[in-house]
Amino acid sequence: MSKPGKKARKAEKKAVQTSASAPAAMADVRLVARAQYEAAGHGRRTRGWRAPSTGPNRAAAGLETIRNRARDAVRNTWTGAANARVWGTNLIGVGIIPRAEAKTARRKQRYAEIWDAFAAASDADGVLDFYGQQTLAVETVKSSGEIFIRFRPRRADDGLMVPLQIQLLESDMVPTLDADSWPGMPVGHRMRQGIELDRIGRRAAYWCYREHPGDGPFIAVSHADLVRVPASEMRHMYKPTRPGALRGVPCNVAVMTKQRSVDNLDDAVVLRQELGNLYTMFITRQPEGGAPEIDPITGAPIELDHDGSPMVGLEPGIAHELAPGEDVKFSAPPDSGANYADFMRQQHLGIAAGGGTPYELLTGDIRDVSDRTLRIVLNEFRRACEQEQWQIIIPQFCQPVRDAVGRAAVLAGLLTPAELPEFVRCTWAPHAWPYIHPTQDVQAKKMEVEAGFRSRAGVVAANGDDVEQVDAERAEDVARERRLKINAADSKGKL
Repeated sequence: MSKPGKKARKAEKKAVQTSASAPAAMADVRLVARAQYEAAGHGRRTRGWRAPSTGPNRAAAGLETIRNRARDAVRNTWTGAANARVWGTNLIGVGIIPRAEAKTARRKQRYAEIWDAFAAASDADGVLDFYGQQTLAVETVKSSGEIFIRFRPRRADDGLMVPLQIQLLESDMVPTLDADSWPGMPVGHRMRQGIELDRIGRRAAYWCYREHPGDGPFIAVSHADLVRVPASEMRHMYKPTRPGALRGVPCNVAVMTKQRSVDNLDDAVVLRQELGNLYTMFITRQPEGGAPEIDPITGAPIELDHDGSPMVGLEPGIAHELAPGEDVKFSAPPDSGANYADFMRQQHLGIAAGGGTPYELLTGDIRDVSDRTLRIVLNEFRRACEQEQWQIIIPQFCQPVRDAVGRAAVLAGLLTPAELPEFVRCTWAPHAWPYIHPTQDVQAKKMEVEAGFRSRAGVVAANGDDVEQVDAERAEDVARERRLKINAADSKGKL
């Protein structure tokens, strides 16, 4: 009996100790739960940090204001204008060109003729060709966040070889309108940000204004103002910033406020220096007799203001003589300071980083930049450009246009239905990057081909050319030299 009693007392004592330590254990659990990221805290350092948990589309509230301010930055700030220009130049160059993949050279030539005929007259506005539209579309996406591409079928009597043109529409043409029902929208569909989604969330149509809303008086949106354009007749080019985002935002949205403040500061400094240049030297004399009636500078009678005060004209770099008894005092505002250039450079570094543009390309400032450093900067920027070319521009713009051209060519009798898959299957060739160091770059490519690390066709394609066309031109050169009896050794000599 004694032994079981001892065991019972030990078990009871252990249970009491466990229950007594339970609050401490719970405190440890709470302590562990609080040990999160510092950014998740709500202490003094994070007081006033407003970070709502809005969804990807509600987070774009005020998109119209953001878009208008971004465009204003492109119009009125040199960093905004340079940012859009740099991206357009590097993403498109002279154009992203399709290379047809045909079984025969004759078909390939015919496909090229069909495409070239379309590209020359592709613009529904009659201003640019297809490659000019590529540049305009990219610069618009960078400044406004997105652009819409509408396919415009044409009649046979419009005089076009391919009865199709494309029209670029600014994002204002599709209002950021949400509706669960709308006149003309199928039952079960819903409209989000002006985009009609079907029952499973696919894009079914876009609701567009008939005319640009910024070119006329503002009118509240009604069903009579909007036109339903099926998704098969329109494409939307933008870079989603979050999964599920339906609309795009300008690329420099994170630094737009800083951009405006820096530009205002720069203007204020320039104006201050300009005003400071007006006041150079003033001469005062003791009165002799009465006040003179003749201006000592011009020799003309002194002009008085409406209150009887003499009117003084100021010009940069003059010495102005005042009338006897008159004196002036000026404030002495501080100059721009010795650190002004470094301060502005630091601000522009932040603006360039926020817009994804290298500082050297945005500002043209390449001081203290070595060849090796510049190569690293350009390689990183070119990788970002290739990412947008192959993930945004080509799949959202170029290839859909190629598909639409193929369908229009079939309807026009230029292609057979059996040739359509072959026509639309092509390789897009972006404009080649210029060499940073021509001699070293060419030698490196030659060594890669000779070592078997790369094909010559790949090198030619990377330059934006067609290897078959290059070989044909080389053969023509050789044949012409033989026909003209040009010695190969002479052709390699100095011109």
